Amino acid sequence: MTAAAISVQNLVKRFPLSRGLTEILRRPFTPRLATVLDGLDLEVNRGEIFGLLGPNGAGKTTLLKILCTLVLPTTGSATVAGHDVVAAAGRVRQTIGYCLDTERSFYFRLTGRQNLAFFAALNNLESKQAAERIAELTEMLGLATAVDKPFATYSKGMQQKLGLARALMTDPGVLLLDEPTKSLDPTAAAEFRRFLRKMLVDRFEKTILLVTHSLEDASECCDRIALMNQGRISLRGTWAEIQGTIRNGGVSPEYAGHP
Repeated sequence: MTAAAISVQNLVKRFPLSRGLTEILRRPFTPRLATVLDGLDLEVNRGEIFGLLGPNGAGKTTLLKILCTLVLPTTGSATVAGHDVVAAAGRVRQTIGYCLDTERSFYFRLTGRQNLAFFAALNNLESKQAAERIAELTEMLGLATAVDKPFATYSKGMQQKLGLARALMTDPGVLLLDEPTKSLDPTAAAEFRRFLRKMLVDRFEKTILLVTHSLEDASECCDRIALMNQGRISLRGTWAEIQGTIRNGGVSPEYAGHP
């Protein structure tokens, strides 16, 4: 088994593009393809927070979806905890917890507890085990007083915490998080970063692959960082190693000049 928690080698993902009727009639067997991941190589060590930054459309979310077995790669390979995401998808799903879109992936009319119980059942947790885990996680995340309120009443910060509780339901070793501090105010975002570092990584020894647009996430939370652009890694290293390049405008203008 590989020493890396996540290993990606020469990963390619192409999606078909829609075509007009004229093009279909002229070239019926020649599809138009968009390359989202273009030979991506990446390794995430056990017990670290690895940050992925890059502009919209760089392929970050597609990579997460491949790693959590929601999308199949076109070519190349990826493993999580030594399990291939295609050949051993079931084992991968037992190993990971993922939080890709909290606002649109919960039932608004159900309470936080009912939502978590539903997803626990999908993960084959017995009722007693699920109830104990829900109580443990909501207490740890500061949701104990809100867990019986409808999800529709939750603030953005509470929604993100509930999404993290769902990702942690089966006590996975690897977490895949897509912009978890998005829409959070600075205080809530800082609290969330501290929780990831102090509780999940330092105490429970989780491995986290964190997709973010926030340089605060990258500088305050991540052990290593990679910058993605057009489906490839353009730069990687610790914050200390790459911050000069970012601040000097050596990457996407989206990040250049950030304080």
